[in-house]
Amino acid sequence: MTGAPVLNQNHLFLPSKTPLGCLETSSRSKEQESLSLLKRCRNMEELKQVHAHILKLGHFCDSFCAGNLVATSALSAWGSMDHACSIFQQINEPGTFVCNTMIKGHVKAMNWDKALLLYCEMLETGVEPDNFTYPVLLKACAWLLAIEEGMQIHGHILKLGLENDVFVQNSLISMYGKCGELELSCTVFEQMDQKSVASWSAIIAAHANLGMWCECLMLFGDMRREGWRAEESTLVSVLSACTHLGALDLGRCSHGSLLRNISALNVIVQTSLIDMYAKCGCLEKGLCLFQKMNKKNQLSYTVMISGLAVHGHGRKALELFSAMLQEGLAPDAVAHLGVLSACNHAGLVDEGLRCFNRMKGEHKIQPTVQHYGCLVDLMGRAGMLKEALQLITSMPVRPNDVIWRSLLSACRVHKNLEIGEIAANMLFQLNSQNPSDYVVLSNMYAQAQRWDNMARTRTEMASKGLTQTPGISLVEVKRRVYKFVSQSHHQCDGVCKMVHQMEWQLRFEGYSADTSQVLLDVDEEEKRERLKYHSQKLAIAFALIHTSQGSPIRIVRNLRMCSDCHTYTKFVSMIYEREITVRDRNRFHHFKDGNCSCRDYW
Repeated sequence: MTGAPVLNQNHLFLPSKTPLGCLETSSRSKEQESLSLLKRCRNMEELKQVHAHILKLGHFCDSFCAGNLVATSALSAWGSMDHACSIFQQINEPGTFVCNTMIKGHVKAMNWDKALLLYCEMLETGVEPDNFTYPVLLKACAWLLAIEEGMQIHGHILKLGLENDVFVQNSLISMYGKCGELELSCTVFEQMDQKSVASWSAIIAAHANLGMWCECLMLFGDMRREGWRAEESTLVSVLSACTHLGALDLGRCSHGSLLRNISALNVIVQTSLIDMYAKCGCLEKGLCLFQKMNKKNQLSYTVMISGLAVHGHGRKALELFSAMLQEGLAPDAVAHLGVLSACNHAGLVDEGLRCFNRMKGEHKIQPTVQHYGCLVDLMGRAGMLKEALQLITSMPVRPNDVIWRSLLSACRVHKNLEIGEIAANMLFQLNSQNPSDYVVLSNMYAQAQRWDNMARTRTEMASKGLTQTPGISLVEVKRRVYKFVSQSHHQCDGVCKMVHQMEWQLRFEGYSADTSQVLLDVDEEEKRERLKYHSQKLAIAFALIHTSQGSPIRIVRNLRMCSDCHTYTKFVSMIYEREITVRDRNRFHHFKDGNCSCRDYW
């Protein structure tokens, strides 16, 4: 009987010799039987049979029965929103429950605009919304980024006196957060008399949506101090914050919380953990989690390939890409971007070109400007500046500022002022407001000792009100993240003394400051003084003071590391016997025993 249709399992449709009086049942009993049949439906064919049965018995006019029919069609995993709409249109006076069900169904089916239109119809026909209407409706506004509609709905909530409903409040926090209105999110959160775990999750996610990672971790700390146990969605936001800040210890704590509170981690959470470990410098742990996954999907492979890429393991990334293809998972544009990035960081020019051609030929994926940008960067790093320029001029898509900036950066490394000026001029024609473009060009003029050109570039930069982005380094010590800014040594005497001590020991071992990195027309002593207080050196000094002997140091930078800091960190790793990991914008350097994993290629 297991495979038989629902109605064939019911005695109502079997011939009976029972006396007529025994077949007489109450209307209520038949209605309950119909609802029981609805609950047992497993597909649309069975649902349509039950629908016909309800019509035959004349129970469709009953709002409760019709509402359950709509709910089964709209909300079941196998349901049909089109069928639900056809049922809904036959109901003469749909009540709040049925309208709420339809709104929820539209949101589930990602028909967010239809959900809002149905709400308008509710108001026009006099159907009064309730506290179950608004959480789903606000979710639709969040997906549509419809802030104006969301604020109008907030006004309706206030008029109906539902502003103190915790589910409605949580939905408002989430909606405002996803629409980028953080101040309004915080206002709703602060005005809540009774918060729930979901309230904390929503406000943390609102900060994460705007990339306010430090604030995410601060809120998470407040939540734990108030005795709340974080749920899965909260910990995913915290993991994102740890990933961006390079806060490995806090990420490990979040991982532990997930294992203690959740019996089985889903693929999304597992992938988030892999991403966190890889981007916090602990690639081995990320690989271990990836290998233990029972079911890997396209995103899992893509995250792991990108993780190998930022650590400079180009060959391993290519091997993993091949394994992904062997599993029958079709790579998308993002996966190919990860592979190109892996070739880029490892200097695998031929392999990168082959991957690019296969993407177009075998996988029929049209390269985006990001793919071309990766290829230009790959050629530029390898010194193929003329070839990179030729590729840019022959691209079927218009090159953006990122592509020209990659070429300009490569020209600075390889000291090609001629092509560098072409790249810079194209950036200026695109009305670049990035101060680094002017800084790189002026530095190239300084290297060539063309001081007039340098001064003119700096003057133009100043006239546009652009200021150079200061170097910033983040370091995690005892589960707290500390920020250091270049030339800010006057704020921390202990760090200043440690920097002096480190430099003295490094000089004794053969270190000599690379003053060519200071492109100012000043004397050598001034240049050495400026190099001494780069943010990375301040962060290392602080970590050496406040961590135990032999413990690893992990640093996250906002700008690319200069060659002097690179050499300096190699010496520190050898003299102080520390493993130092530096995330240099979009790649990692692992320093140990005086060597770096990048083999001086970055």
